[in-house]
Amino acid sequence: MRGSRRGLEAPRRIIEPVIDLPSDLPRLRVLETWHALWLDRVRRKIAEVEIREAGRQRAPAARPPAPDWLLERGLNGEPAHVHHGDCWKTRGSGRIRGIDRDQALRALADGVAACGTCRPDAELGYLEG
Repeated sequence: MRGSRRGLEAPRRIIEPVIDLPSDLPRLRVLETWHALWLDRVRRKIAEVEIREAGRQRAPAARPPAPDWLLERGLNGEPAHVHHGDCWKTRGSGRIRGIDRDQALRALADGVAACGTCRPDAELGYLEG
């Protein structure tokens, strides 16, 4: 009774690789075809992965620069807040769009509230008037 007592393991089976090829031509041709098909499949996958990796390396360079200012729209679609471009309160919101400095100043002048966290009005030098 092998392996039934504690500490004894069943003997390991050694699997030797098969290195002999068939000696007849039809079976050799089948193996050749099978390996050629797999080699083509592997090469196509390599090309696909290379294209995907090249796209990932190009992607950061292709992105436009982050905007300096953001305009947040409320649920009603009207402008609600002006934010600095890296304000954490805007992350994940789908109601944000980038604006330039002049648009941010114009929005503040039109009565759109400045974010109380990032204080874009202070950085823009906007004085309520």
